[in-house]
Amino acid sequence: QVQLVESGGGLVQPGGSLRLSCAASGFNLANYAVGWFRQAPGKEREGVSCIGTTSFKTSYLDSVQGRVTIMRDSGKNTVYLQMNSLKPEDTAVYYCATRLYGCTPIETLYQSWGQGTQVTVSS
Repeated sequence: QVQLVESGGGLVQPGGSLRLSCAASGFNLANYAVGWFRQAPGKEREGVSCIGTTSFKTSYLDSVQGRVTIMRDSGKNTVYLQMNSLKPEDTAVYYCATRLYGCTPIETLYQSWGQGTQVTVSS
């Protein structure tokens, strides 16, 4: 069964850090581009970051550039999103998604999605 499971969300104070995980089962995540998206209340879902099938190809939303790092752990069939210096505007449900081809900000081109993990940045 093909499945993506996000974890690592939670409540954190402004300036804090979280590491989100996107664990895959039933398929080899290394063969797919993996995107992280987020959706805040009342807003459309937006792409946060993406990593291609080779870890050299990464992309980031301008507002998270320099604060967020996406990385693969092929041994664990997992992609991580390390988020530092978190701001209240980072509050959202974060989703990971996979695409057989390269990264794209167009979410409808991703084939599989996880259920999401809540990130809340608040004092």
